[in-house]
Amino acid sequence: QLQLVESGGGVVQPGGSLRLSCATSGFTWDYYAIGWFRQAPGKGREGVACIHSKGGSTITTASLRDRFTISRDNAKNTVTLQMNSLKPEDTAVYFCAARGGPCTLSGPDWYNHWGQGTQVTVSS
Repeated sequence: QLQLVESGGGVVQPGGSLRLSCATSGFTWDYYAIGWFRQAPGKGREGVACIHSKGGSTITTASLRDRFTISRDNAKNTVTLQMNSLKPEDTAVYFCAARGGPCTLSGPDWYNHWGQGTQVTVSS
């Protein structure tokens, strides 16, 4: 059974950094993408970044590209989201998700397997 478990969230001051991890297990696909999404209170789920299983190609939302980096460790079956220079508007629940197919941030409906989410709060 495919599982995704996020970790690494917490409370951080503006300007700080956090590293989120998505531990994956149970994959039987060869060709898939892992995406990070976030949902702030009262808002819809927003795509942050994704990475593909073949070749490691990535997509990051343009407005976050200079601060957020997605990477993967195939040996550990983990996808990581490094977040730097955090701002209060980055406060949200962050989810990782999987889809069989190419990397896309077109919307959460393209992903059919989700983790439970991890809270990130940026506050002084």
